[in-house]
Amino acid sequence: MQSIVLVEDDDSIRAMLEYYLKSVGYEVRAYESGERLFAQERECASLYILDIMLPGMDGLEVLSRLRQGPETESCPVIMLTARSTELDKVAGLESGADDYMVKPFGIMELGARVKALLRRTAPKEKRLTLDGLEMDVGARVLRERGRTVELTYKEFELLRLLLSRKGSVLTRDEILQSVWGYDFTGETRTVDMHIKTLRQKLSGDYIQTVRGVGYKIP
Repeated sequence: MQSIVLVEDDDSIRAMLEYYLKSVGYEVRAYESGERLFAQERECASLYILDIMLPGMDGLEVLSRLRQGPETESCPVIMLTARSTELDKVAGLESGADDYMVKPFGIMELGARVKALLRRTAPKEKRLTLDGLEMDVGARVLRERGRTVELTYKEFELLRLLLSRKGSVLTRDEILQSVWGYDFTGETRTVDMHIKTLRQKLSGDYIQTVRGVGYKIP
């Protein structure tokens, strides 16, 4: 599951954003100050959302420290602020922010920007392999022991997700969010049906069912 770290000193805004981001499938860790962030976080999250106007260490200083850390220097960051002048936006972007939103903002727009930034900054695997499977992501070709396997678009994306997260159990909801998008209105039965067709097209027993949880490729 993709993780988002939120640093916002306004309790109501922090609670609202935390609730919304969790509701659309992200793991969220929220802090009221930069000091609390660095006291508890050691590794890079999938994305950071930083308010600029923070008590003590402001958002730009938090951003600077993230960019100086070997574990966090390339982590995507969205800045939130009540400041709306062009100079403030330039300062944030030149400090290393990837995106910038001015308060008040629409929660759905923030969600769309988060999704777009995560998609844009996600590491791209060009070739995924497992035993006799070889997936050329760029060419969108799957071969099993030299035999080309014809997959639909969603079957390909589903198998790519499982291969890229090899060893991890993915819930049906996580698969729906990643492959179909969090606004997909179908039921999790859709995932089961696509897993079934993948298994029918592949001769090897690659996909394991984890009862009561979801699926994984061991």
